[in-house]
Amino acid sequence: MSLVLDPAAQDLLFREARTANTFTDEPVTDEQVQAIYDLVKYGPTAFNQSPLRITLVRSTEARERLVQHMAEGNRPKTATAPLVAILSADNEFHDELPHLFPHFPQAKDAFFSERPAREGAALLNSALQAAYFIVGVRAAGLAAGPMTGLDFEGIRKEFLDDDHTPMMVVNIGRPGPDAWFPRSPRLAYDQVVTTV
Repeated sequence: MSLVLDPAAQDLLFREARTANTFTDEPVTDEQVQAIYDLVKYGPTAFNQSPLRITLVRSTEARERLVQHMAEGNRPKTATAPLVAILSADNEFHDELPHLFPHFPQAKDAFFSERPAREGAALLNSALQAAYFIVGVRAAGLAAGPMTGLDFEGIRKEFLDDDHTPMMVVNIGRPGPDAWFPRSPRLAYDQVVTTV
């Protein structure tokens, strides 16, 4: 059985998509980021909690502050990408639940009144949203360079607050020269899927 999605779209989103390590200097516009978000916001999260928050790093001053918190090998990539996004989990996402989950507004207090419960839910569901975001960047014809080699606490203190947990930094733009490392192997279907 074949997939309904056109093979060219399958290649764009998955088979040919790679983590970019270099970028051209072509800018990534606010309109492109808005279009990406307007597509990926429909990805499912538990209770529609939508805890992902995106901090766009555009100014030279902010970029310099961010680069200091990146692992040594990631600094050149972050310094030269046209746009960098800090993806974080909002641990106070429950404040939006009466609006986002209107058929059960009590979910805010019934399930998420305690901070540890919110932190666990926010981390899991914002990770789902981060994956949607990366696929959305690809759908826009751009390349994403997601990275977790960074000082999480330093980034939280520099750019966020105690209610937000940084998850990753994503470099975004058009791939530059020698942007790709060789494709790494993937597990086979029968190594991953078990039928019981």
